[in-house]
Amino acid sequence: MTTNLTSFERAQASIPGGVNSPVRAFGSVGGTPRFFVSARGPYITDVEGREYVDLVASWGPAVLGHAYPSVVEAVRSAASRGLSFGASTPGETELAELVKARLDPAIQKLRLVSTGTEATMTAIRLARGATGRDLLVKFGGHYHGHSDGLLAEAGSGIATLSLPGSAGVPAAIVAQTLVIPYNDLDAVREVFAEHGERIAAVIVEGAAANMGVVPPLDGFNAFLCAIAHRHGSLVILDEVLTGFRVGAAGWWGLDTAAGKDHYTPDLFTFGKVVGGGLPLAALGGSAALMDHLAPSGPVYQAGTLSGNPLAVAAGIATLTAADAEVYSRLDASAATVASATSAALSAEGVEHVVQSAGNLFSFSFSGTAPVNYSQVKAQEAFRYAPFFHSMLEAGVSLPPSVFEAWFVTAAHDGAAIDRILEALPGAARAAAAATPRAG
Repeated sequence: MTTNLTSFERAQASIPGGVNSPVRAFGSVGGTPRFFVSARGPYITDVEGREYVDLVASWGPAVLGHAYPSVVEAVRSAASRGLSFGASTPGETELAELVKARLDPAIQKLRLVSTGTEATMTAIRLARGATGRDLLVKFGGHYHGHSDGLLAEAGSGIATLSLPGSAGVPAAIVAQTLVIPYNDLDAVREVFAEHGERIAAVIVEGAAANMGVVPPLDGFNAFLCAIAHRHGSLVILDEVLTGFRVGAAGWWGLDTAAGKDHYTPDLFTFGKVVGGGLPLAALGGSAALMDHLAPSGPVYQAGTLSGNPLAVAAGIATLTAADAEVYSRLDASAATVASATSAALSAEGVEHVVQSAGNLFSFSFSGTAPVNYSQVKAQEAFRYAPFFHSMLEAGVSLPPSVFEAWFVTAAHDGAAIDRILEALPGAARAAAAATPRAG
């Protein structure tokens, strides 16, 4: 009989660590990773035939729910015409136009790539090529993919594994990345005062969501744009997670729509939702800046599978279906689950705070809301593993790390949410009973 354990043991014989992305290994929560074989709506099913309410949603792209009919049909139709051409297709332009319409006037041109890592890597190369400068500023705990220069004090899997960086990254490359505390205006001022003439760009998540959710302080992103532009530097807003997930125009759209911030980053990066769950990502900005990319300009980037027709079809179908009603349902479901989880933890006396950015949310086992990576790491993270496993045993699949955001879908109806609510009291009791691991 195929089980999660036998699947994991088989995988370990052929795949490093038995997984193709580290967070899947359950490294911070322990136990046997689940191997999934199907998903539909708000549910996901493992190799043992057990169904779970899914609060991972493929790390964001399943905004409509899994196997959404129009997305599946779009991919099926595209596949029937050929999987890859190694040449341009009309769909690439259609997807670019959809993105431009959602972020007008901030994005005038878009380059499609295959992964979020590739999008951020290309955006940084473009920023350096356009400015003639070398230094990059990033924030502790922000994760922008696994390219060499970005694995300095990153979040996501790096936070889960408690690694300061990665083996195999030359010190000379890391030296080109200046890491400063998030949400710290003085640190930003100081780094520009010392290095301003050499800084090509600042890269920042629209709202941090790879060390748990830590939203920017009001006005922080606008401040970054103002100070960077005064020094001739660019700002890269990484919306790989937040883009088209927290709203029709991502985090930037929420900020500008609310009227509390008025800023325009120079470059945006997108992933997850823009490809509807298939491998596709993008970077975009003004025509003048984007035209530095080859073949229009001297900054080289290429990819045989960039703008793959299946991924483009999934992205078009997803963005077309993700209307105001979808975002309203996402917001309502996220608020319900977050509030109920907080109430369950409070009932057991578990100290915690809810952190949210639009419909992204997470929990920090601490007394005050963390605003940077150091504060995130200071929480009582040991409480998450028993909470996670209690939920899993009750049929709710959560992110297997306290350093990740939770995701709902527009398909999370009353029945799915009721199953989550039923599982919460037991999970809260498990968190309350947790004790730190020895050593």
